[in-house]
Amino acid sequence: MNPYSKLVEEAAGGSGWSTGLIFLSYSPGEGSPHTDHSARGAFFGLRINHGRGHLVRAVMEGVAFALRDCYEVFKGLGITANELLIRGGGGRIPLWRQIIADVFGCRILAAEVEEAAYGAALLASVGAGIYKNLDDAVKKTISLKVFEEPGPDQETYDRLYREVYSKLYPAVKELFKALTGLDGKPDN
Repeated sequence: MNPYSKLVEEAAGGSGWSTGLIFLSYSPGEGSPHTDHSARGAFFGLRINHGRGHLVRAVMEGVAFALRDCYEVFKGLGITANELLIRGGGGRIPLWRQIIADVFGCRILAAEVEEAAYGAALLASVGAGIYKNLDDAVKKTISLKVFEEPGPDQETYDRLYREVYSKLYPAVKELFKALTGLDGKPDN
């Protein structure tokens, strides 16, 4: 059994947002859209009744919210999407795909082919003149499958993003800076 399967099963049992738990996924520092190497990962709203499943779910939701943070920059430039292409890693987990669909409010697509080497081969085929360009190569060789559509939690996730998540980083960024160096390690 995949060691992550049990964690995902526990995470499916309840959402972090329904228990007031939010995760900021800045563990390695934050590069986009907030360039801040002193940013840290943090659970916000942690209570005694939160279990491992709540924490895992909050991490999954936090990563989706961090991706939406980046997407909001594009939206500010007038670039929007009705669907997202996701692959590899968390994209293989149906629960995570559903969370991302709900957080973004759009359908999630995935390529039938996952290997990075396939992408390299496509680039080489364009370079060799087999295809006119990368768009042509992708259209002729890769089929996409709709995995998830936004579900009933979409409105709640949107509200949580706008009313809480998007305000957390600005509220704690100075505290992240204050922590820098206190752990005995210099800022990256």
